[in-house]
Amino acid sequence: MSELSLQAVVTGKVQGVGFRAATVRQAGKLDLNGWVRNRDDGAVEVLFSGEPEAVEAMAAWLRKGPSRARVESVALAACAPQAIAGFVQL
Repeated sequence: MSELSLQAVVTGKVQGVGFRAATVRQAGKLDLNGWVRNRDDGAVEVLFSGEPEAVEAMAAWLRKGPSRARVESVALAACAPQAIAGFVQL
């Protein structure tokens, strides 16, 4: 099993719209591990790991986000795999 890990910074109207909770639900559907948190600059940061197809699906979902969000940009970067079991909102 090859695992891929990405870190994303999502900007736009992404705080106060249920973005983190929706991200946790989506990650659960895709069987991903990682975390999501708000940043002080108004962005949302996400680290997610799993099978490459699931990671790509999550990256695509982040570009749209939940219905109340207005995503302006998603900056993705590969990162070292993290020893995280499950997906949590920080």
